[in-house]
Amino acid sequence: MTDTYAYIIHEGDWDSDAFLAGAPGAGAPAGKDPSAPGSTPGMGGTAVATAEAPTDLEGSFPEHKAFQEAVARMGARIVGGAALQNGRHGGTVKPGTGDRKVEDAVYTDGPFTDTAEVITGFYLVETDDEDTARRIAALVPSGGHVEWRKVFPTGM
Repeated sequence: MTDTYAYIIHEGDWDSDAFLAGAPGAGAPAGKDPSAPGSTPGMGGTAVATAEAPTDLEGSFPEHKAFQEAVARMGARIVGGAALQNGRHGGTVKPGTGDRKVEDAVYTDGPFTDTAEVITGFYLVETDDEDTARRIAALVPSGGHVEWRKVFPTGM
């Protein structure tokens, strides 16, 4: 039976805007949030984008290309995944209660304020056994750590 596993990448935030053409901050070192001194490069990469030279994303993240090839050699299949933009493009919410979930919600800009690591991306991979799933987890490019879990079968 084939199961799907989620691989969640936790590491220092990265300057995703540097990879978006014409975005503010294009030209800043990619791979980490410039305001996070000493953090390891995000998304497991060390690429640099500039406003003058748009970045070839596949060429900018060779670690992820190598990971995808390794997964295929192991007989597994990547069925989804994405890099998440810098935490400044999102936030957290503590919903209100009862029928006032939205009205009484408490919002906070950015990810978790009490941690140096955020979720920078994820992969969804189908594999036939848990041993292969564990080995794949060790191969996911990350400047931090990778959490892996079997996906609950909801039929979606």
